[in-house]
Amino acid sequence: MPFPLCATCGVEQDPHIPLPDDCAICADERQYIPLGGQVWTTVERLSAEGHRVAIREVERGLHGLHVEPRFAIGQQSLLVCTPEGSLLWDPIGFVDEAAIDAVSSHGPVIAVAASHPHMFGVQTQWSKALGDVPILVADADRSWLARSDGPVVFWSGTHEVASGLTLHQIGGHFPGSAVAHWRDGADGRGVLLTGDGVFPNPDRRTVSFLRSYPNRLPLSAAVVRRIADQLSNLEFDRIIGNFDNAIEREGPASLEYSAARHCAWVIGEFDNLT
Repeated sequence: MPFPLCATCGVEQDPHIPLPDDCAICADERQYIPLGGQVWTTVERLSAEGHRVAIREVERGLHGLHVEPRFAIGQQSLLVCTPEGSLLWDPIGFVDEAAIDAVSSHGPVIAVAASHPHMFGVQTQWSKALGDVPILVADADRSWLARSDGPVVFWSGTHEVASGLTLHQIGGHFPGSAVAHWRDGADGRGVLLTGDGVFPNPDRRTVSFLRSYPNRLPLSAAVVRRIADQLSNLEFDRIIGNFDNAIEREGPASLEYSAARHCAWVIGEFDNLT
């Protein structure tokens, strides 16, 4: 049975109920319905059109996956490898046998998890192809789960995937928005995988905090301060986003500076510059 997914965000839908007129995720104020209207597709159709998964090493024990040609939001999925098994983070909206073979060559996958609903991708198809591994979904975002026939595990607060690899719910972009803290990443200095919750900027020195990236909706100073304070308790050096964007070193300093700057702008401290 072909499983439909949205061509704009790449998120899978429940094949057992009629497709809605519009994708709920894209109709939300954080995303958008394209000018030409809602378009649905399938993994099978994408494969016939020549799409494939490219995988590359980001650092030792961490691999990035992209869909080529670019599809939907175009995020980078990250495969975090630990001695206990791997986490597939922010699953892309396409999967085929070659992609499963490439991922499995780095060891068994023990969980699939998305930082937030925009990154759900075809997480159920990935899970089933990898042997029905658990799909970790923040309980606060369960209402955005359009397909729930896989082995979904709801979690809140923190969730340990493996020793030294833990999910942390930070909220902000979505109530259930999460980061993955990989203690052993960056040669033991620690890595924070942030999705859109904390977004490394093109300057490679600062990060952004937004409710909507395409529609440029900011978060309040109070929410940004809360996120920064929560993450200050974690030890890490690198911050890696979901679009091949990263802060390569001194991540905590970048995070704190960026949070203070954001808060100052939104409460009007720099209005004299405008």
